[in-house]
Amino acid sequence: MSDIKETLFDIPVTSSRAAMDRVVNDGGGVIRFAPSWVPRAFCSPGRRLRLHPDDYYPFAKGRGGIDERWLGSAIRADNGSQTGPYEGLSLAVDPDGGLVPFDELVAEEKAGIIGARLWDAHQKWPAYSKFFDNLMPLPFHMHPMEQHAALVGKSGKPEAYYYAPQMNNYPGLQSITYLGLQPDVREGQLVDRLRAHERGGDNRITDLSAGYRTRLGEGWDVPAGVLHAPSSVCTYEPQAASDVLSMYESWSNNMEVGADLLWKDVPPEHHGNYDFLIEMLDWKLNIDPDFHANRALVPYETAFSESNGGGDFIERWIVYKSPAFSAKELTVHPGRSAVIEETDAYGLVATQGHGTINDQELSTITMVRINELTRDEYFVTAAVASRGVLITNTSDSEPLVLLKHFGPGNVELGL
Repeated sequence: MSDIKETLFDIPVTSSRAAMDRVVNDGGGVIRFAPSWVPRAFCSPGRRLRLHPDDYYPFAKGRGGIDERWLGSAIRADNGSQTGPYEGLSLAVDPDGGLVPFDELVAEEKAGIIGARLWDAHQKWPAYSKFFDNLMPLPFHMHPMEQHAALVGKSGKPEAYYYAPQMNNYPGLQSITYLGLQPDVREGQLVDRLRAHERGGDNRITDLSAGYRTRLGEGWDVPAGVLHAPSSVCTYEPQAASDVLSMYESWSNNMEVGADLLWKDVPPEHHGNYDFLIEMLDWKLNIDPDFHANRALVPYETAFSESNGGGDFIERWIVYKSPAFSAKELTVHPGRSAVIEETDAYGLVATQGHGTINDQELSTITMVRINELTRDEYFVTAAVASRGVLITNTSDSEPLVLLKHFGPGNVELGL
């Protein structure tokens, strides 16, 4: 019998019709989520996810520590044979007890959850976000483009970064992000570094990249096929719904990166083929001489906020260059309220303050045990989003700050 625990909560998982109805209707189309904690064996937790200090290493030997929290996720993490059956998947909270898998809820309710535009085009919720929280930077790696991910039965994975100040009381051990390659790098130079991967030690592949110092309150657009090594800053990462990667760096986090991670999502017939690793990259984007101008994300106020925010709220676009996803940051000022309308369904998480969302409690966590539910994460269904939700800040002194992640395309952005 397997000793893998079904979930981290002492609450049963259910897919009953009655539970799904309660999840959707009792909250008036605003669905509460349990937190989804994800470990990584090749990482060291940065301890900024607001978990209890004793709960960052809750799994069996070899599973690593928790340095990710997935948000609005309808997919499961790919963490090897010991991965729990719902690891990475968002679970909706049934008011009568029980947790409902978000992917099954979307499959049952279809356009009733995510809207006709996204359901007709994708037949699923095809995006999610996460908090990535590592003490040190990740190894230099890439996420395959659609055509290469399809060869291993997966989807391509573009992603984006936003460095939320509220999640970063300290910057970790190296707040430098490596992105792309220097414009004069040749393919043969990269192949030489990749060959050095399996010889052991440090292949020094980031010598070929450019490092950017982290600027809190800003971020990056990182298309699939672009090499990157995220910094040690806790990062909000909207992305396509896929857990696919190939680690091109051989030494990171003061430890060796196994060759199995170099070939992780490479078709078996191409294992050992370094030219294929080059083919998997979007070479033009990697050596773009205007990489910073084309990929940097500097937030700007939304048109709705400029017209309606006044002294009540301010809303900013924080992720806005990818057709695969987008994101906003909403700040409601102390003692104020905002009715926010959107054209699409979206997930949200609170990073500061407390209040209500359509009369449900909305409260940023300060510290939580790994088996406890929270009131900081919700999903707003398409119909409710278009009618508008009421966000109220019940504090008389502290802002209420929310991060909102959207799926593919965006009418407001013209994507």
